[in-house]
Amino acid sequence: MSKLERASFGSKLGVILATAGSAVGLGNIWRFPYMTGQNGGAVFIIIYVFCVLLLGIPCMVSEFIIGRHGQSNTARAFSKISGGSAWTLIGYMGVLTGFLISSYYAVVSGWCLEYVWASLLGKLQGDPAYISSYFETFSQDPVKPVFWTFLILLATYLIIENGVRDGIERASKFMMPILFILLLIIVVASCMLPNADKGIEFLLSPDISKVNGDVFLAALGQSFYSLSIAMGCICTYASYFSKHTSGITCRFGYLPCCFFCRYES
Repeated sequence: MSKLERASFGSKLGVILATAGSAVGLGNIWRFPYMTGQNGGAVFIIIYVFCVLLLGIPCMVSEFIIGRHGQSNTARAFSKISGGSAWTLIGYMGVLTGFLISSYYAVVSGWCLEYVWASLLGKLQGDPAYISSYFETFSQDPVKPVFWTFLILLATYLIIENGVRDGIERASKFMMPILFILLLIIVVASCMLPNADKGIEFLLSPDISKVNGDVFLAALGQSFYSLSIAMGCICTYASYFSKHTSGITCRFGYLPCCFFCRYES
């Protein structure tokens, strides 16, 4: 491959899993449940779905188009499509946003590794008070949080160092099925907890009294967070699409939205 030729994903499955991996993460698994609980249960979900459909998907498609057209990093892609105008700043803001998110994402991911390790060693139990005290003790430790954060950053570096196909795509094909299995286990385990029926009833019963401007803003922010919008991820992934990828014609009609339907390996 020449230095001027940009790398690309090797398969349709790799594109889908890598993009899904960017969207399905702590934003949905960790943040979404407590946001739903604090903002009216089902009513928050309804508002969230509308935000995704009316604003989230159009913004996501726009980032796909810009990244696919630019075939470069986020800042340069916005510069190309805007002709070097002030819109270029949006690209730099996306890079900055991704950097800021990574700063705490690595820390929280390190927490997850600590809990996995403690679970394997049998140090955890289901008592909420014990879990709370365990986290307090762990977070105040001067070494452990730093160690796990460093381990996350090292693993991320090693994956990215191997490139798009051998790094990101291969890791996504391995980790995303594992995530799907873990989600199924979480769903089943949650439904088997004491008083799970009350939680399901709360989830499906909209609390209209809690609807206000803050709930709408929370749902809008969650929709952007869930789809990895405005942080450079989608734009960057789209820049690695093969030249055979069509972002205009969809097999279901003339829609500028489906980059996956026409993907050719």
